[in-house]
Amino acid sequence: MDYLTIEGGAKLSGSVTISGSKNAALPVIAATLLSDKDITLENLPNVVDIKTLLKLVEMLGGKVNYHDNHSVTINNRSISSTKAVYEIVSQMRASILVLGPLLARFGECEVSLPGGCAIGQRPIDLHLKALEAMGAVIEIKSGYVKAYAPDGLKGAKIVFDKITVGGSENAIMAAALAHGTTTIINAAKEPEVVQLCEILVDGGVLIEGVGTSEITIEGTGGKPIDFKTPITIIPDRIEAGTYLCAGAITKSSITLKKVNAQHIKASIDKLESMGCQFDISDDEVTIYPPEELISANITTTEYPGFPTDMQAQFMALAIVSKGDTLIEERLFENRFMHVSELNRLGADIWLKGNIAAVHQVDELNGADVMATDLRASSALVLAALIAKGETNIHRIYHLDRGYENLEGKLSALGAKIHRHK
Repeated sequence: MDYLTIEGGAKLSGSVTISGSKNAALPVIAATLLSDKDITLENLPNVVDIKTLLKLVEMLGGKVNYHDNHSVTINNRSISSTKAVYEIVSQMRASILVLGPLLARFGECEVSLPGGCAIGQRPIDLHLKALEAMGAVIEIKSGYVKAYAPDGLKGAKIVFDKITVGGSENAIMAAALAHGTTTIINAAKEPEVVQLCEILVDGGVLIEGVGTSEITIEGTGGKPIDFKTPITIIPDRIEAGTYLCAGAITKSSITLKKVNAQHIKASIDKLESMGCQFDISDDEVTIYPPEELISANITTTEYPGFPTDMQAQFMALAIVSKGDTLIEERLFENRFMHVSELNRLGADIWLKGNIAAVHQVDELNGADVMATDLRASSALVLAALIAKGETNIHRIYHLDRGYENLEGKLSALGAKIHRHK
C-alpha cells in the first residue's frame, strides 16, 4: 500500500493546471448509457473513480476506447447487462448514477447498494422516491436495488425533501428518456448538475430552469439521445480550492490554470475574509496570502454556499489562523474523522456534535497519520506542508480516488513530497 512522505516548511511558487472535475465526469459517463451512438469525453481526470465507472460501463457491455489518460470514446449500443454488480459499486458510491439511465433506457436494472467514503449514511431513498414517482417499481433484495418500468418511465412532479446532488442527477437522466414532462423541485444547483443538463440540452432534450432549483424536462419518450460530442468536462472546483489552500497555508503565491473562478467563489470569498488577495482572469486565479491568516467561521451548505468538500482543507488553514475558528458541518454527520489525525500533528481541535472548535497553535510537528476519506486526506497533506520535520500519510488510496497526480503537482510547485510503497 502506498504512502506519502512530506518534509514540511518548503515555500511554494509557480502554477498548477487544474484537472477535469471528477464529480462532473461521473454523471456524464453515466449519461452515456442514454445513447446508442459514439460519445467522446475529453478532459477526464486521471483518477481511480473515473477508471472504476468506465470499468462498470464495460462490464455492462459498453465499448470504451481509451485515447489517452484524459479522453475516451464510449459506445453503449450493445449493452448486454443491466446489472451493476457489488464488486464495482462497493468501491464507489457514484456508481448508483447508472440506476436512472439504465432504467430509463432498458426498462429494468439491478444496482448494488453503494459504497464509497465512510463520511456518513448518505441514503439513496431520495433517488428511489424520484424514480417511483415516475412509475418505477422498486424493491431492495439481497443487497441490490431492483427496478422495473416495462412500459417506460412517465413524466412526473418530483419534490426533493432536501437537496441531493446524486438524486437530482439520477432524476434528470431518467426524465430525459421518460414519456412526458418532469418537474424537479428543490433540485441541486451545483456546476456538475448544470453540465449534465447542458449536455442533455445539446443532445436535443428540452430542459428549462438549468442552474435553478426548479428544472422542467421534456422526455424523449424512450428515444436514445444523440449527444453532441466531444464533451469537455469542466474544471474540478474542489481540486482548485485545495491548491488555493496550499498557497494560503504555506504563505505562497501560486497561480491556478484552466479554472472557473465562478465555481470556486465560496472558497475565494472565505480566503479573502482570512486576508488573502487574488488576481482573477478568464481561466486563471492567482492567490496572494498574508503573513498571518485571520480566523473565519465556516458553515457548510449546498452550492453556491460553502462546500462540504472543502471543509477539511479549511480546517487545516484554521489551525494556524489568528484566533479561534468554529466549523459547522451541516451535510454529513461523520465528516470530522480527520480531526484526530490533525491533532496528532499538534493541532488543537475540539468536537461537539456537528461543530468543530479549532484553536490556533504556533506550530505543527511531523508524525505518522492515516487518511480516512478523500477530502480528509488532502487536509493532512496541507497540514504536513507546514509541519516541522517529516510526515508520513498512510492509506492514500483515498487521495488517488479524486486527485490527479497530487504529489507531482505539489512537487512542481516546490513541495518536498514523495510517494513510497
